[in-house]
Amino acid sequence: MKKILSALLLLSIMPVFGQSSVETDTEKIAAIYDMALTNGKSYDWLDYLSNGIGGRLSGSYSAQRAVDYTKKELDSLGLDKVWLQEVMVPKWTRGAREYAYIETIPGSSTPINICALGGSVATPEGGTKAEVIEVYGLDELEKLGEEKIKGKIVFFNRPMDATKIHTFKAYGGAVDQRGNGAAEASKYGAVGVLVRSMNLRIDKYPHAGGMYYGDIPEDQKIPAAAISTKDAEYLSSVLKLQKDLKVYFKMNCETHPDAKSYNVIGEITGSQYPDEYIVVGGHLDSWDLGDGSHDDGAGCVQSMEVLRLFKKMGYKPKRSIRVVLFMNEENGLRGGLKYAEVAKENSEDHIFALESDSGGFTPRGFTFHADATQLEKLQNWASLFAPYYLHIFQQGEGGADIGPLEGDGTVLAGLQPDSQRYFDYHHAATDTFDKINKRELELGGASMAALIYLVDKYGL
Repeated sequence: MKKILSALLLLSIMPVFGQSSVETDTEKIAAIYDMALTNGKSYDWLDYLSNGIGGRLSGSYSAQRAVDYTKKELDSLGLDKVWLQEVMVPKWTRGAREYAYIETIPGSSTPINICALGGSVATPEGGTKAEVIEVYGLDELEKLGEEKIKGKIVFFNRPMDATKIHTFKAYGGAVDQRGNGAAEASKYGAVGVLVRSMNLRIDKYPHAGGMYYGDIPEDQKIPAAAISTKDAEYLSSVLKLQKDLKVYFKMNCETHPDAKSYNVIGEITGSQYPDEYIVVGGHLDSWDLGDGSHDDGAGCVQSMEVLRLFKKMGYKPKRSIRVVLFMNEENGLRGGLKYAEVAKENSEDHIFALESDSGGFTPRGFTFHADATQLEKLQNWASLFAPYYLHIFQQGEGGADIGPLEGDGTVLAGLQPDSQRYFDYHHAATDTFDKINKRELELGGASMAALIYLVDKYGL
């Protein structure tokens, strides 16, 4: 009788199945956040990556130092595997600092702030000086034609749309002029291009970024530079008063043969489904004007923190969880392509991949590239993140580096921080460690770890 009463009592205090699961998850996620906010490592890692190493252009000595440092730190975490994945990457160097000015009459000049766009050819040894024609989009080139463009510098001055609350949509609406402007302008005989920086703020800092010539012949490639938003506004206003003014600019950049580099990978092997893989990552390379703290040092250290938290808390995942620090997102995506290529060769089943590449600001949620059933399951977890003020759980993009993993049911996800300040720093000399808030950075890493925990526990 006592045994029966004891059994009945036990049943009476046991929550129903779904409730028990939710309570356990709530407690686990709270523990993840508590650990990240009181015993986090991401801020210290980023401090060294930014201040001890600095900007990490693909193929550079600094990029190799970043590879060595992050591998050493992953080795220290006691993961099951840590390795380097070789990848050949583009190597482009900026050379001596760029110089430019506006000339209204011979001998009268006003300096302007520019920087070479990544992948650009240099100007001739003596620089490039020519009249300027202002346009707001690639479609205007065909309308103007060779007669009005030949021998001139094309000034692309379409700003990012400040009415877009999602600033990445504003970026996407303007960045084509940076990526393809030089290739298109060269078809009409332009001798160079200036592109308004991808920045919502009016300031003096030019923003770098990749540009591409496509398959045009070497002798038709023209130099391409970003101009700060403040100087773009000034140049535009002066052009309205004087159409025949000239701009001079000098750049010393150079493209070298491809260089050997590496993706840095660490793994906790799954206890039940070791052949199912979950990836969390960011890109280790950056532009060279700043130290790449937000783009994307933050994403790298947050991703490393996910595995560190699991090890520190003694969590043994069911599935194999990998951190991947991708090389060469900025000007080639070679690291992401190589990782996906090797995964396919090894017939690896990647069920989920999460990337942080939108800065180290306060996390607001996640976007998912998923089918309807997968998305519904992910959205059912949203209430678990409400105490941490994460509200975005919606269809969207993952990240550039994990994009090549698309297919075969793999869900791609992206951490979505508050992006209002991101393009103040993106690809500019202002992307430095002093712009990082420790607590915001740690909240991002904890949010990623919490989502990875749920995906590992329940699958997709």
